[in-house]
Amino acid sequence: MDFKPQSDAQRKLIDAAKRAAADLPAHLPPALFLTDPDRTPDPASIANRLPRKWGIIYRHFGSANRYEIAENLAKIARIRGLTLLIAADPELAQSVGARGVHWPHRLIDDSKHWRDAFPVMTTSAHSPAELETASAKNIDAVLLSTVFASSSPSAGQPLGAIYFNKLRQTTPKPVYALGGVDSETAADIAPAPFASISGIADAFAPKT
Repeated sequence: MDFKPQSDAQRKLIDAAKRAAADLPAHLPPALFLTDPDRTPDPASIANRLPRKWGIIYRHFGSANRYEIAENLAKIARIRGLTLLIAADPELAQSVGARGVHWPHRLIDDSKHWRDAFPVMTTSAHSPAELETASAKNIDAVLLSTVFASSSPSAGQPLGAIYFNKLRQTTPKPVYALGGVDSETAADIAPAPFASISGIADAFAPKT
């Protein structure tokens, strides 16, 4: 059964994702929900509400309960038809049957040792130079930040929608917009795929 949006924010994100899906290889999700131990302490509650064919990047940062959370997310992903990637931890990805790994840019060279183990691998880039480096690697897609103004502590100067789209259209690999993407900004980069922490979490978190 297709997901039926319950709010205007959900509808806008779903519409942007549908436009992105038309331009992507079938094995790549049009939208990626990035977890964060501080900002999304209960990622399963959001994963349970994501539309089919979307994706999750689980970032555990060494948390003690990472195996339990990863197993739960993997179960949800299988039931709901989501793509689960584990950030920077191929061993954990293998142990829970995740679809792939997301590699931080600093670890991008490690990806070559795991290419045959996973059907999906992504990486991050934080500048045009890093995007060029990442696109030359044997990975499936790149998450480029920072596209819009963001409250994230690691956010840099925003690229803006126009410059982001120019970079995306001249890069041989699919490029996801990351940083400040929410229900109000997702349409500005369409039909590009997008990745988000708070933008997706705020729209799909259970209402209390």
